[in-house]
Amino acid sequence: MTNGSEDRYTVISADCHAGADLLDYKPYLASKHHEAFDAWAATYVNPYEDLLADTADKNWNSDRRVAELEEDGIVAEVVFPNTIPPFFPSAALMAPAPTREEFEQRWAGLRAHNRWLADFCSLAPGRRAGVFQILLNDVDEAVKEIRWAHGAGLTGGLLLPGTPPGSGLPELYSQEYDAIWATCAELGIPVNHHAGSASPPLGDEPAARAVFMVETTWFSHRALWHLIFGGAFRRHPDLKLVLTEQGSGWIPGVLDMLDYYHARLVKAATKAAGPKANTAESKFGQGLAASMGKGPSEVWAENCFVGASFMRPHEVPLRERIGLDKIMWGSDYPHDEGTYPYTREGLRIAYAGLPREEVAAMVGGNAARVYGFDLDFLDPIAAKVGPTVGEIAEPLKEPPADATSPVFAPGGKVRVW
Repeated sequence: MTNGSEDRYTVISADCHAGADLLDYKPYLASKHHEAFDAWAATYVNPYEDLLADTADKNWNSDRRVAELEEDGIVAEVVFPNTIPPFFPSAALMAPAPTREEFEQRWAGLRAHNRWLADFCSLAPGRRAGVFQILLNDVDEAVKEIRWAHGAGLTGGLLLPGTPPGSGLPELYSQEYDAIWATCAELGIPVNHHAGSASPPLGDEPAARAVFMVETTWFSHRALWHLIFGGAFRRHPDLKLVLTEQGSGWIPGVLDMLDYYHARLVKAATKAAGPKANTAESKFGQGLAASMGKGPSEVWAENCFVGASFMRPHEVPLRERIGLDKIMWGSDYPHDEGTYPYTREGLRIAYAGLPREEVAAMVGGNAARVYGFDLDFLDPIAAKVGPTVGEIAEPLKEPPADATSPVFAPGGKVRVW
């Protein structure tokens, strides 16, 4: 099944970022927090250069954003957070879990972001799926916010915080979070886990920054095996998990590894070994088969998706092993590592020569299905601004000289796992 007009693709970015300018969050806070917000904002030093630059308004300038995305051939976007919510030391994706003393103010800050985001998405109806934020410290409060966000039209789903070592939170496999999974499954809300949201704090030494870059996607991958082995998908078979901006080339190998351990832990029988076969690892797997249900690859096939931001050329040959119905391309706008303003070139370097139906699914069709975009509404826009099938089919000979996205890195072999 294809999407778009006969000669153009309907491109939906499954990974973009937005947020309010710092002071613009204040109207979304309850009045009891205003004095504390004024004090916090007066002394806050933003740690991110891109949020201090002249281009920072890409995060909140709706008209500019629509124009630049259309210029880049993109007609709709899944909107993850980017700017600093009130009372946070850094972007919520990267901030450590709050202490008990910080919890009330941090919750107020995230709620302010969610309410701003609902208004921001309403400025471009049908073209933005906003991803809302929660904290895991209080599951009942999280469930209330999930239900509010669903009612407010934030169709991008839940942004799942990480539980990095030292956070003090139960691990994601814990059944303490079951009400969250149940509510998301009931309402058809995707659970998104974005790179960076589960890394432990490492400090600011040069080596620490290098280690962060090496490890950050691995810490994000952990949500996959935590939820699988924790049985979340057995108890809630309609739950959808999306792993975004973590690469995609790692998925086949990790699924093979998870299947191996699953088989060894649950004493999976073979015709040769028989149903009573023991393994060296089976003593660690008591009760696992009953608690988790299906094996990892089965869960992936039925419940999981990948926000494969600017898919690299070396990952594309793995698309069938990953699942052609699982891959959702993203531009990562407005980040420097994103493909803007060279999205067409980024698509060409990855997808030139592939069948039209496959490209259409990965650049838009899959995202429309997962996040509920209406292709009948988007296709006419794409017929005017979308990249043509012919231009994406043409291999890219030379990357743009000033392109900054890793998709154009020599050889394309960046962050395989």
